[in-house]
Amino acid sequence: MGEHQHEQPAEPSGAVSEDRGDPTTQQMRTVGQRRREAERKLDLHLEEASHKGEASVTEGEDHSEA
Repeated sequence: MGEHQHEQPAEPSGAVSEDRGDPTTQQMRTVGQRRREAERKLDLHLEEASHKGEASVTEGEDHSEA
């Protein structure tokens, strides 16, 4: 009997699924889409950074030769 004292009152099904953390299909799709967009953005930033690094190395070599 002591185990049943900790139960919470019943809530609407929408609130229960949010409390359990069970994501809906739409939420999973949204998360996947956001993740793909974030990965693309990260790749773009990394590519820009590597090009900037190459340009500064090249510029540094040009200045040292002159």
